[in-house]
Amino acid sequence: MRTLPTRLLSLAAMHSDRRVNEGLAGADARKWHYAVLATLIEDGPVSQAQLSERTGIFRSDIVAVVNELVERGHAERAPNPADRRQNVVTVTRAGRGQFKRLDQLIAEAEDDVFGPLSADERAELVRMLTVLVGRHGRG
Repeated sequence: MRTLPTRLLSLAAMHSDRRVNEGLAGADARKWHYAVLATLIEDGPVSQAQLSERTGIFRSDIVAVVNELVERGHAERAPNPADRRQNVVTVTRAGRGQFKRLDQLIAEAEDDVFGPLSADERAELVRMLTVLVGRHGRG
C-alpha cells in the first residue's frame, strides 16, 4: 500500500492543499479569492458567469466570492453596458496588490511542499500532472 501511486498522489495532494490553505489564511484569503483575482488579471473584466466557467467555481458560489472581494476593495462589480442583466467584475489596484501577496504565499507553500525535489524533478512532476489533469480533470 505504501507504493500505490494513487495513494501517494492523494497524500501529497492533501498535504499540498493544507499548506496552501494555511498560507492563504494568513492573508485572510481562500483559494477561490486567488482564482478569481488571477482570472481577472489574466483575462480582464468578465461577467460572473464567465468567472464561474473559467475558475470552476459553481455559479451558486461565485456570487459570494465576488461579494467578499468587492467588500474588501479587491474587485468592483458593475452592470454590463452591453447586457444590463449581467454584472461585469473588474480587479482593483488593491486587488492587484492582494494578488501579488497571495501569489507569494502560494510560492512559499510550493517551496515547502516541493522542497525535496530538484528543479528538473519539479518540472517533470508538473509535466506528468498536466498529462493526468488533461486526461481526467479540468485543463
